[in-house]
Amino acid sequence: MGDTIPIPVFPLAGALLFPRAQLPLHIFEPRYRAMIRDALAGDRLIGMVQPRDQKEPPALFETGCLGRIGSVEELEDGRYNIVLEGLTRFRIAREIETDTPYRRVEADRSGFADHQEEEPLHLAQRAELEREARRYADALGYAVDWEAVSRLDDEMLVNGIAQIAPLDVGSKQALLEAGAVRDRCELLVQFMQFQRMIPGGADGPETLQ
Repeated sequence: MGDTIPIPVFPLAGALLFPRAQLPLHIFEPRYRAMIRDALAGDRLIGMVQPRDQKEPPALFETGCLGRIGSVEELEDGRYNIVLEGLTRFRIAREIETDTPYRRVEADRSGFADHQEEEPLHLAQRAELEREARRYADALGYAVDWEAVSRLDDEMLVNGIAQIAPLDVGSKQALLEAGAVRDRCELLVQFMQFQRMIPGGADGPETLQ
């Protein structure tokens, strides 16, 4: 398999998939039901990418993450509950003309070393992340099992917070594009601090759908 492959894409604002992470999705739109059916009949690969705007069809950010459908539940009315397992990030080389109801792109996976094991966070960086995550969760009114959080490895913790934090689309994209988990952690702490400080910040509208 080369570095560039054709894949279907699922544009969804606020929904981030990272390598070695999982993303549960509820699929209800007819075009994306068709995408899941086709993927299940083939290589089970789907690219998650954020839309840049709210046009129809929306412009897409260039960087997304390729996932493989793991567990899948087909509901009686044709909807799906799936879990995507993150493989590697990609850049959209070009969009493919297609007669499918969903969009397809040529995904270029070169330039991402997502198969390599990440360097652990420095102890001080890990402590700062956990401290800021507690403040952020308190500001949002989230109930969190901090004992369970403390047992997560660095990559799972950073990516998990990045996935569920109600940050804006641009911030989410910056987290996805961060080169390494240490860089993503630094950005994440900055974003959480900033959102807590701005008026209505951490109580603002969520972007997750």
